[in-house]
Amino acid sequence: MHVIGLMSGTSADGIDAALAEIDEIDGQISLRQIAAVSEAWSAEERGLIFDLFANHATVQTLCRANFALGEGFARAALAVIATAGMTPDQVDLIGSHGQTIWHDVDAKGRVTSTLQIGEAAVIAERTGIRTISDFRVADVAAGGQGAPLVPIFDWMLLRPPAELGGWRAVQNIGGIGNVTFLPPQGSSAAPLAFDTGPGNVLIDWAATLISGGDLRYDADGQLAAAGKPSADLLRRWLDHPYFRQTPPKSTGRELFTRSLLEKWRGEVQSAGCSDADFVATLTELTAASIADAYARFAPGPVVQTVVGGGGGRNPILMDRLAAQLEARLGRPIPLLRHKDLPELAIDDDAKEALAFALLAWLAIHGRPGNVPACTGAAGTRVLGKVTPGLNQKGL
Repeated sequence: MHVIGLMSGTSADGIDAALAEIDEIDGQISLRQIAAVSEAWSAEERGLIFDLFANHATVQTLCRANFALGEGFARAALAVIATAGMTPDQVDLIGSHGQTIWHDVDAKGRVTSTLQIGEAAVIAERTGIRTISDFRVADVAAGGQGAPLVPIFDWMLLRPPAELGGWRAVQNIGGIGNVTFLPPQGSSAAPLAFDTGPGNVLIDWAATLISGGDLRYDADGQLAAAGKPSADLLRRWLDHPYFRQTPPKSTGRELFTRSLLEKWRGEVQSAGCSDADFVATLTELTAASIADAYARFAPGPVVQTVVGGGGGRNPILMDRLAAQLEARLGRPIPLLRHKDLPELAIDDDAKEALAFALLAWLAIHGRPGNVPACTGAAGTRVLGKVTPGLNQKGL
C-alpha cells in the first residue's frame, strides 16, 4: 500500500509529510520511504496554534482552528504526492497525527484526556483519500499515556541486531524529547519508551524571548555556543519532579510552560549570567535530562543512540548529549542518525511522519498500534478513527 503520514509536533514549526510503500512479506513488515516534504505553517496558522497552547482562545476559535489546520494538513499531503511524481488516486491511505493542543496529565502522572486537531474530514475531502486520525485517544481510554506512539515503528523496524552487543536507544528531540529503548533481536525483553522531558521547546522559547521575536530557534546552537552553562542552575532545574517520575510517563507544554521559562530566566539574571548563558544552560538541561533518564530507567545496557528530530541538527546539543551520556553511563555512546542505519535508511525529519503512516496501515488492517509496556495501557488497542475518502472501496 502507498500510505502518507502527517505530523506536526510540539514545536509547531510546520507539517512533516512522508509517503511510504508499506507491505508485509512472510509476516515481516517492510517500509520504503518514497518522498518527504516539510510544509511551514503560515504566520497566521502558527499564531493560532500558540494561542491555543496558551489557553488564550475561545471555543469558537478552537472550532475554526480544527478546520483551518485540516486544510494545512491536506496541503502537505498533496505536496508530498506531487514531490513523489504521483497522483492522489495512487495513494491508498493517509495517517494524520494532527496538532496536539492539550495533553492533560494529573498530579499523579495519569493522562486524563488529550486533544489533537486538524479535521480529518477536510483532509479526506481535499485529497480524496481515506484518512485515519486521532490515534492517541484509544490508548488514553485504556488507561495509557497516549504517548509515545512511535515505539511501534521502532519495535517493528529498528530493533538492533544481536551482534550490536546491547540495547539501542532511539531518541527523538522535537519540542519534547522521547526515547524508545530496544532490546537486541532474539531477546525476550520488552521495549520501554517515555518522554524524557523538554527537547527544543524551552530553547526555542528562549531564543524568541531574548531576540525580541526575531528568532524562532537557536540555529546551529549559535546562541548556546556563545554562552556557558551554569552548573548550579542546571542542578536546580534537574530537580524538577518530572525527571524523577518513573515510566510510563508523558509531558508537554502544559508542564514545561513559558511561565516556567520566564521564572528560570529570572534565576539566570539573579545569578549574573548572560542571555547566551541562559540558552547554554537550557541546552545542557535537555542533554542532561536525556542522559539522566538513560541512567535511571534504561532496562538494559545502552550501546548506541539513534537521534531524530530537529535537535539532531543542533551540533552544540549533540556535543553536550554525547558528553552527558558518557559522564552518566560511564562509557562513550555512539550517536547516529536514522539515515546511518543500514536496515532502514530514512530521512531523519520524516521519521515521525512515517510512524503515523505505519500506524494508519496497522489500523486499517485491524492491528494494534500501541505498545502497552511503553504507554501503560491495559492492553494492545487498534488506534485511530477512519474518515472515508472518495478512494474508499467497501469497508
